[in-house]
Amino acid sequence: MESDQVWVHADGIEPSLEGMVLIKGGKFLMGTQEKAGFPEDGEGPVRNIKVNSFYMDAHTVTNASFARFIEETGYQTEAEQFGWSFVFYKLVSEETARKVRQKVAHTPWWLVVEGATWDHPEGPDSDLENRMDHPVIHVSWKDATEYCKWAGKRLPTEAEWEYAARGGLVQKTYPWGDELTPDGEHQCNIWQGNFPKDNTMEDGYLATAPAKSFPANGYGLYNMAGNVWEWCSDWFATNIHKRGGKDNPKGAETGTSKVTRGGSYLCHDSYCNRYRVAARTANTPDSSTGNLGFRCVVDV
Repeated sequence: MESDQVWVHADGIEPSLEGMVLIKGGKFLMGTQEKAGFPEDGEGPVRNIKVNSFYMDAHTVTNASFARFIEETGYQTEAEQFGWSFVFYKLVSEETARKVRQKVAHTPWWLVVEGATWDHPEGPDSDLENRMDHPVIHVSWKDATEYCKWAGKRLPTEAEWEYAARGGLVQKTYPWGDELTPDGEHQCNIWQGNFPKDNTMEDGYLATAPAKSFPANGYGLYNMAGNVWEWCSDWFATNIHKRGGKDNPKGAETGTSKVTRGGSYLCHDSYCNRYRVAARTANTPDSSTGNLGFRCVVDV
């Protein structure tokens, strides 16, 4: 159930709980050992984890919300500071494409686009028209944490994220069950067709969908699979199950990359089947891309 209460944060900031959902704490089976998984990512083994109650955004932080943060604080994102960010090649204009001088070697569909930022997602000649309700993208881990501080909130731990994403279901592949498209209905925004050349857009989207799209999971949370990857607070480690603890684990103490969860509109079974609930990957904290966003939580 979404709440409109106001909760006093430990730092004295009063975060609004409007648009947040109370996730009642409990124990759950985290991880997976299913064949579709990636053992090298540290998805398994399955372990019994306990988390306390918390509030979570019903959907990812939108462009509209991030714009308010920027307007009130004057904050400059890391993509703005660096002067560029990664954009999927099919999304840039012909004019912008002609100016691109660098691609990612092993994933050439990612272009280094100068002037790509949260408010110019595909480069300087793009804007947020008709996308204010879409998830904000091109935000680094630092950008996300700065927003959280401003809002009196924080990023979820990886355990909290997976517990919430499962929506009360036990060891299901997706937030809604084991079948990707039950009764032929799309439940998330991922790639359909031949990646990375042809997207049939059977789910209705080539890039991001509105943050509140598709049916919510059992806890009332939207797009816990697909659309955009979501930053978590944890440092990434593949053996965290051996040393992370089972009571409100917070991940590795140090690392080089931060955990991201949920998959994105670019995920496809042939390339990146990581829109499953247990799937995980990571990115360096200063990274920003056109398929990376976040949602916030508040302690109870």
